[in-house]
Amino acid sequence: MDNFQKKFLDEASDLVSQLEQALLTLEQDMGNPELVDSIFRIMHSLKGGGGMFGFDNISNYTHRLENMYDLVRQKKLKVTREMLDITFESADHISSMLNDDGSKTEEIKKNEEILNSRIEAILDGDSMSVVTVGDSVEVKPGLASYYVKVKPYEHIQRNGTNPLLLIDELVGLGRAKVNIFYSNIPDFESLVFDDTYIWWEVILATESDIDAIKDVFIFVEDDCEIVIKKLADGDVFSFDGIEPLLQCSHDFPFDLEKITSLANTIQALEKAKTETAQAAAAKEDKGDEHIKKFAKESTISGIRVASEKIDSLMNLVSELITTQAGLNLYADRAKNAELTRIAEGLENISRQLRDTAFSITLIPIDYLVVRFRRLVRDLSREVGKEIEFEARGAEVELDKSLIEGISEPLMHILRNSVDHGIETAAERKAAGKSPTGKITLSAYYSGSQVIIAVTDDGQGMNPEKIRRKAIEKGLVAPDAQMSDKEAIDLIFMPGFSTSEKVTNISGRGVGMDVVKRKVSDIRGTVSVSSELGEGTTITISLPLTLSIIDGMLVRIADVDYIIPLSVIDTIFAVEHEKIVSSFQNVINIEGVQYPFYYLRDEFAIPGDAPEREEIIMVKYEDRKIGIVVDNITGEYQAVLKPLGKLYRNQDIFSGASILGDGTVALVLDTHKVINQFTRYNDL
Repeated sequence: MDNFQKKFLDEASDLVSQLEQALLTLEQDMGNPELVDSIFRIMHSLKGGGGMFGFDNISNYTHRLENMYDLVRQKKLKVTREMLDITFESADHISSMLNDDGSKTEEIKKNEEILNSRIEAILDGDSMSVVTVGDSVEVKPGLASYYVKVKPYEHIQRNGTNPLLLIDELVGLGRAKVNIFYSNIPDFESLVFDDTYIWWEVILATESDIDAIKDVFIFVEDDCEIVIKKLADGDVFSFDGIEPLLQCSHDFPFDLEKITSLANTIQALEKAKTETAQAAAAKEDKGDEHIKKFAKESTISGIRVASEKIDSLMNLVSELITTQAGLNLYADRAKNAELTRIAEGLENISRQLRDTAFSITLIPIDYLVVRFRRLVRDLSREVGKEIEFEARGAEVELDKSLIEGISEPLMHILRNSVDHGIETAAERKAAGKSPTGKITLSAYYSGSQVIIAVTDDGQGMNPEKIRRKAIEKGLVAPDAQMSDKEAIDLIFMPGFSTSEKVTNISGRGVGMDVVKRKVSDIRGTVSVSSELGEGTTITISLPLTLSIIDGMLVRIADVDYIIPLSVIDTIFAVEHEKIVSSFQNVINIEGVQYPFYYLRDEFAIPGDAPEREEIIMVKYEDRKIGIVVDNITGEYQAVLKPLGKLYRNQDIFSGASILGDGTVALVLDTHKVINQFTRYNDL
């Protein structure tokens, strides 16, 4: 596959996402003509790009969809639920065609036959189809004539574009007269076989608006000189006296002045019709502004870069930071003022480079929102519930690796909210609620973390029911004592489910344990809060990035560790005697009782501790818990490296970092440290 086809596949995937977003909005306002125009434009782009880059199956299929929405634009069809359902399924079908490796070709063809028959059923029900008489299009409101000049630059065919296909598509919009110019063709000796020397003028009478004409050239705007002028309302080919003005020979341009003058003279005789046309043109201009706005909002201003190149850039930046740490250490030992100055300057540059490179890897959560909105829509229809989905903070950005890792857990949560959380309309009415349930996805920054919360206003969780089900499944002892919160947290245990029956959505005993495991894999945490009869909120906390963190370098005996700065609240210096004499690992500092973990004991590190040690207060859920270390070296910019296969089960370490002197420091996941040592000490 050549680079142009790969580029089209990337752009087509973005267009399908834009199509789904526009459809979801249109579903809430089915009479909005501007949204219909936006959908039509997206389909036209898919059709044009597919035809240009050899994806004829996509081009042909989207052409049928385009016809359906063109009739809506002409007010010959109304948007219906059936039409939207077909278009949503068509978006999935186009995605399947884009991703087909040949293994599902027959399945795709069968699905396309079904969709085509449904589209034809809608089109056959249209009693206001376009009327044609002989070779001319019948004059009706919206019909207009245009002059189009298409002068390709010589290099256009080197980009994979055949300009003849552009002219063919343009002529296909209506009735046309084409004039060809050969005068730029050089002598045979100077001829370059893949250069383009000819150009065209076209007089076009069409019901399509000027944006549809522009869309023909949407992929070649930088490779052609394009001029589009409106000549008159109506079909100039039907004007008396126009025929001689259209009889031109090659290399002699149309006399636009005479054509326009004749058109103005004829239209001046019908003043009322002219006023009507002006009103229609004003409405068209307004629609044009909206489409341009939609296009601006729906595309990213910038360049498209392969994710592999971004990964490579981040790896190089990571190596630079590690090398920088070595240079700083050498400069410190050398006691050379000039070398220290250079090292500090380089450190400042590398830090800025790190921040810039890191920002490139960030993707807004909005990237996932369209998919989730579609998921809730389809699932709610499947289970017969009325559910509204709302997204807040969709502009919040995450590392692309985190976006990929969080997608599946969030889909699990949304499925559970639809299936278990939200009640049926009848149940909600009986409980005094609105018949329409609501699921809200909220995202916001909290320090150096991103918080994503999924909230539903459904029936909530019953702690007693969860407790009984856990006992029934043998997950907890019958005499186990636990709070309501601890009971609710049982939903994260493997194999736990309160569903009485297996469905396509949930109830197979997998789900929330998968959520917790996958969130943990990307160094995140997940928690749940619920109120019976009011609803449930599941909250996921994630780091901003997986590759580079700001940490605190600490030491126990002769081993270095790194604790992420994002979890550190305060640090206290404490006498060793006070720590060892504490009761049940609780220490009083400035009149406040703090529980703590003594890492020398927990890690079974031999040797004598210093007289004064450091206790680092880290944030854990809604509390502060101390982590005791020998001493603190200082802040450190850590490049995280995986521990490898032999240490994959060491959950308390989220990775390792190479220090400036070449030694390795383990990165502590304090949340898992506390969880593991709490369970161990309770045994």
